[in-house]
Amino acid sequence: MSVYSMTGFAHASQHAGDATEDSPAKTAAASAVTVEARSVNSRFLDLAFRLPDELRGLEPALRELIGARFKRGKIELRIATQRETDSAWPQPQPDQLNRLSRLESTVQGWLPQARSLSVNEALNWCRQGGAAERLDEAALAAAREAIAGLHEAREREGARLVDILMERIGRLRDLAVQAAPLIPAVVQRQQQRFLERWNEALANAGAGGSVTAEALRDRALNEAAAYALRIDVAEELARLNAHLDEITRLLKAGGELGKRLDFLIQELHREANTLGSKSSALDLTNISVEMKVAIEQMREQVQNIE
Repeated sequence: MSVYSMTGFAHASQHAGDATEDSPAKTAAASAVTVEARSVNSRFLDLAFRLPDELRGLEPALRELIGARFKRGKIELRIATQRETDSAWPQPQPDQLNRLSRLESTVQGWLPQARSLSVNEALNWCRQGGAAERLDEAALAAAREAIAGLHEAREREGARLVDILMERIGRLRDLAVQAAPLIPAVVQRQQQRFLERWNEALANAGAGGSVTAEALRDRALNEAAAYALRIDVAEELARLNAHLDEITRLLKAGGELGKRLDFLIQELHREANTLGSKSSALDLTNISVEMKVAIEQMREQVQNIE
């Protein structure tokens, strides 16, 4: 299953006056319908429509079409119409002329003084007859095409986001590998400092101090052990790698995973912060900072995933 971004754009156009099986001739005054669909990130599915007055009635159908495709994102659908004129007169259809004749007979039955329609008036009526219905059909067809295009655009953008996130995951794994051997070295240096302090204390005790050598040695060893526990980040690195494994699994599985990824990014931040707070060496501090930078870059990308 693919990973989808919440960012995308698509557009489509249809002509309401295009020839059909029922109406083989193209009308002389056709309407071009253009649909633009754009989306950005949002916590929920937020829809906005920009429709001309004659197409307001399509909003429920458009909401249904969008809701069937998307679960999150702020999506704006804009429809514009443009009337195209043609110098040729329309070819009246029999059903149009029959209906017009019935209407004229009805009007003249109630209004005997009403004059008959002229040829020009009849042709103008045929030109407009059925235009609204054809316009709705063209708008819905263009909307379906634009929504499908938006879905594909979000899928392509999602694939790019996955590539970026996988690159950052690799960077974090490299930093974790660099951090792991630094802790034993730091502990060893600190133990050496404790040993020097222990030797100094022994020298003072030999000069008449009241503390025995065994007590000083035990104290130095206890301090060294406590220090090693305080700066040990093995658990943090293990949890960080576990979170990275889960993020990788979700990206490969695809689907609606934006909210789960957002939670895991927060956990990565927690581990990187703990790593920095336990740091007692400049190299480890620098690694913690680099981790936070990479995690923040991941967070910015995850905000765009559906």
